[in-house]
Amino acid sequence: MAFFILKMNKKILVEFLGTFFLVSVVVGSGIMAENLSNGNDALALLGNTIATGAILYVLIKSFSFISGAHFNPAVSLVFYIRKELSLYDLYKYSIAQLLGGLLSILIVHYYFGVEIIQISTNIRGEGKLLISEIIATFGLIITILFVGKNNPKDVALAVALFITSGYWFTSSTSFANPAVTISRMFTDTFTGIAPSSVVYFIIGQLIGALMGNILYNKIDSN
Repeated sequence: MAFFILKMNKKILVEFLGTFFLVSVVVGSGIMAENLSNGNDALALLGNTIATGAILYVLIKSFSFISGAHFNPAVSLVFYIRKELSLYDLYKYSIAQLLGGLLSILIVHYYFGVEIIQISTNIRGEGKLLISEIIATFGLIITILFVGKNNPKDVALAVALFITSGYWFTSSTSFANPAVTISRMFTDTFTGIAPSSVVYFIIGQLIGALMGNILYNKIDSN
């Protein structure tokens, strides 16, 4: 991994760093919230939600002018389809995003003093959760595309607010990101997801991303 990091150009590096911090905040704030909430899952989720929305705003504001601030293979896929990202860059972005997320899991586990290598046992569901992730990722993509065209300076705030609300209006808590989903498979803490649920989430995310792009094209062309 160290060799891969050294070979990164600045776009790939910030995609790695952005996903690293995104997953760190999602998982770390989940552990902290669970530790402090005395078993109150609603309170734990609220703490997790606020932290995630806040870091998304900061990361997108920090890095959007360098790489586009995707931090999400589904978002990168949409920009590849839209011919705004090359196939090679799609590959590099996706690998950097995945590696950033996985590294963050190990480090967060270490500094919270929990077992470093884990596999989640949190079964989040199948078909219904697939639909939830379709809606979550569909909403994320249309937020990025429509706000990006009409109010580009507001993308960071719009994405942060959408994901913040998505935690509460979707039964899946709006993962909407394959790299984050795969990373969370390796933490058996508050935000983990069991391997048996991962495939439904990722399929839903890819379908939702494609549907969002199709809808945007339909409306934008009229």
